[in-house]
Amino acid sequence: MIVLTRKRLAALAATTALVGGAVAMAPAAAAVPAASAVMASGGTAPACIHRNVFEVLQYVKISNHCGKTMQVKVVINYGPDSSCYRMKNKSSFGYYWAYGRYGKTVVC
Repeated sequence: MIVLTRKRLAALAATTALVGGAVAMAPAAAAVPAASAVMASGGTAPACIHRNVFEVLQYVKISNHCGKTMQVKVVINYGPDSSCYRMKNKSSFGYYWAYGRYGKTVVC
């Protein structure tokens, strides 16, 4: 069971504010074309797999908005990767890691 301390809650609030500001300023050119929605096994997950990364907490929440079941895994640079998760449409999961930095989310 994960207990959020005051320090972690404050860090989460600060990170959420920063992420919210960064999303509001993201250019439209950053959007991924629809053709990339179909990915080969092992490639970076498509944009319909939403990622909410909280580096300070070493936590990422992954949500599936692809309209179909997807299998994804979280890659942590210099740390332990997650298992391969099978996600139904509109489902999500969270992954905490002890060390390293979030790298990417891939299909598996």
